[in-house]
Order: sequence, then structure tokens, then C-alpha cells
Amino acid sequence: MTDVYLRRLSRWQAEQQRNVVADLHVTAYRGVAGAEYRDRQSFLNRFEQHVQRTDFDMVVADAAGLVGCAYGFRVARTGEWWSGFRDELPTEIEELTASGRTFLLAELMVLPSQRRRGIATRLGERLLARLDADLVVADVDRPGEGGPKTAAEETLHAWGWSKLGELGPRVASDVGPGTDAGAGADRETAAREVWIRRPLR
Repeated sequence: MTDVYLRRLSRWQAEQQRNVVADLHVTAYRGVAGAEYRDRQSFLNRFEQHVQRTDFDMVVADAAGLVGCAYGFRVARTGEWWSGFRDELPTEIEELTASGRTFLLAELMVLPSQRRRGIATRLGERLLARLDADLVVADVDRPGEGGPKTAAEETLHAWGWSKLGELGPRVASDVGPGTDAGAGADRETAAREVWIRRPLR
């Protein structure tokens, strides 16, 4: 099997690779429940906004072509990302957000043919390894009532993340899915689970 190499992309490189990343996104989510909201143009619209965000950072996995990608950015100090949080937001979380110390894992995707090779774990570790933040957050699809855990939940749990609570439906201009992408920039999302962790040091 072809070796997989990880590399960081600058903001400019990420913009230059946007169509390749969009192709990866479409293939990665093909057949996933809710994938009708993850069409290529919606992703491109969202990615165009995300790449301009403060401290945008991106790592890709390459094996004679892009096979995986992880990116994120710092959550806005205004706290708008937490709008719709269904529980009382801990004071510590509010303070870390207001001080610019919270990073959003906005996207993590791997081609179906390349899964179960540890690529997602490597991407996540590389992205967070040099992160100057005190908290990392991700929001993922909420599983159906009484249903099995989603792949995103299983991945985050295996990485030592913990569930903080839920976000109610909202317009998806500033969502990221962690491991499950949100809807288009002007589309209302379904309720989502919020997971958190301290960054690797």
C-alpha cells in the first residue's frame, strides 16, 4: 500500500488546493447520512470563509494524491460560536473563548479507501501539536435517539475528548464539524454535540 505523507499547507496553498480538497470532501462523505447537505459548492463556500479565519491551520495526507485533511482556526472572541448552547456554559470556557485561547477543529476527513490506517489520528495530532491554545472544540452530528455512536463520536472518544453538551439548530456560518462537516454557509444546521479537549503538548 502506498505510503502516506503528512504536510502542512499555508493559507495561500490551502486556497490554491480548494478544488482538490472539495473533491476529497465529496468522496469522504458520499453515502453518509445527511450527505445531501454536504454538496461540493456548500463546502467551497464554507471553506472560503474558514481559510480567512484567525490562525487558520491545515494539514493534509498525501499518497500520490490527497487522501485526508484536517483544518481549524481560532474561535472568535465574541463567543458567537457558542450561540444556541443548550446548557450553562462553564465560566472557564467563556473566559478561554474571550481570551482567544479556543481552537475549533473544523474539518477532519479521510477517503473511505484509506480509513483504519491511523491517518485521521496522525492528521489530528499534527494539526494540534504546535497549537498555542488552551482548549480545542469540535461539533459533530448528534446520533439518533438510542442509536449507535457516530464515527465522529467514536474517534473523538478514542482521542480522549469529552462531550460538553449540545448546540441547538443555527445558521452554519461558523460551524465546523470536527469530523463531520456542517451545512452550507446559509443553511440551518440540525442540533449538534460539542466535544472538547486540551491540546497535545
